[in-house]
Amino acid sequence: MFLAKDFIETAENLIFAVVADDMEQDKVLCFLRYAQHKKISTSAANQLLKQHHADYVHYSPVLDAHLHAVPLHCIIQHYQPKHRLQDILHIAQPDSIQQDLIALCALLHKNGVDLHQCGVTGSLLIGVQQASSDIDLVCYGREVFHQCRAVVRELIAQHALHTLSDKDWQASYQRRDCELNFADYHWHEQRKFNKALINGRKFDVSLSDASRLSATRYQKCGVITLQCRVIDDYYAFDYPAEFTIDHEHIRTVVCFTATYTGQAISGEWIEVSGVVEQNAQGEQRIVVGSSREAYGEYIKVIRCLI
Repeated sequence: MFLAKDFIETAENLIFAVVADDMEQDKVLCFLRYAQHKKISTSAANQLLKQHHADYVHYSPVLDAHLHAVPLHCIIQHYQPKHRLQDILHIAQPDSIQQDLIALCALLHKNGVDLHQCGVTGSLLIGVQQASSDIDLVCYGREVFHQCRAVVRELIAQHALHTLSDKDWQASYQRRDCELNFADYHWHEQRKFNKALINGRKFDVSLSDASRLSATRYQKCGVITLQCRVIDDYYAFDYPAEFTIDHEHIRTVVCFTATYTGQAISGEWIEVSGVVEQNAQGEQRIVVGSSREAYGEYIKVIRCLI
């Protein structure tokens, strides 16, 4: 079974991050992150597959979008975050980044987080971490994820963990390359409590829960920008993230890019720019992240609660 945040490797030494539990046509939906064990950018990944590995580019009729996908028979290795975390926690001679991961896990465990419901993804998952690498922690299940966020918030208040420095926030903003200005990006991110510093090293906490990719087919109808009130944020940190909105014709905002995961809270007003999609029953939604780059697409709180 393949879960979001797992990594898979092909015979060509291409390593993909799994983005959804569900498969299409016996293919694992994913995105190319490493080539020959070297991290590559979004544009480089798209270009490499287009030119040399077109069989790993897949049109999804459900999402009406082109994605990266790997057929099951092409997978030679499956990297699982839960297993990798337990291996690192029992390693005899951890390197500096592994030491920081172990220290972080000790703090979380001391505050009641079940580490058997957690994993580590990113460079640590496949063993290509460097001294400057971040830590990407995964929580399996909504309850443990929100518990972890609450613990991170409390540990920051106790100065056992620290908020990101201005330099760290700027670096995070540059990597995201999003449509928000830096001030707006920072305001939204700092209240999510899903990233902080341990021993000066940045870590992120993400949720991996049962996939919510719908089998319902949608067709793109055009772009839209509107302001609306969020009435349900239960799935705000899922993949895809979903916000139920109070609108006459459009029921939800669905977000496929991590930049806007957890972006708004029930009761808040947002401005959203994205692509309107409609299914055969006439139900409409707004998609933010219709492409990985999500150029021109965003979610921004315009009237907040906290």
